[in-house]
Amino acid sequence: MTTVNVLSIGLDDTHEPPLRPLPRAVAELLQRLDAPPRLVAHLRAVHDVARQLVDRLEQQHPELPFARGAVLYGAATHDIGKILHPAELSGPGAEHEEAGREPLVEHGVSAELARFAATHASWNAPGVGIEDLIVGLADKVWKNKRVPDLEDRVVAELSRAGGRPAWEEYMHLDEVLTRIGDGADERLAYQTAGRADP
Repeated sequence: MTTVNVLSIGLDDTHEPPLRPLPRAVAELLQRLDAPPRLVAHLRAVHDVARQLVDRLEQQHPELPFARGAVLYGAATHDIGKILHPAELSGPGAEHEEAGREPLVEHGVSAELARFAATHASWNAPGVGIEDLIVGLADKVWKNKRVPDLEDRVVAELSRAGGRPAWEEYMHLDEVLTRIGDGADERLAYQTAGRADP
């Protein structure tokens, strides 16, 4: 793998599917860490889905307080621990979660942002906030996987913030997740190819 490849995957325009680029600082960090192309492609796909989610939440729920930048950074780096646990790139495992904090902090990322490496799959843990839930949701729905418990937690936060009934919030969220999920096949093909334009 060449460093140009990592930057290309993270930053170059894509057409099938059209994905927004990773933040340049993240792409450069992935280059320095010699991240595998498949991981970079995955992070870009999840980051794009997180952008879709936060855009929609900001439109439909202006009363919901969350840190947009933190969500997007978390989505762009959530699986970085798979560099240290490469078997988890194509197989199950959770060792990458807590391990992902270390390379981020070592490269100057704040603990506040590095936390997403561990929390993206731990939405039941104490202290998990709406930002962590959104990153976890993006990490599931990018491949059209629906997780009722996670969605229920997001719905509860939306209902609490907006004062609307949970069933109403669920209907709106379900519509958004269904629309995003419709692009899963293209995103999966993009990740599998591990290139900027498969």
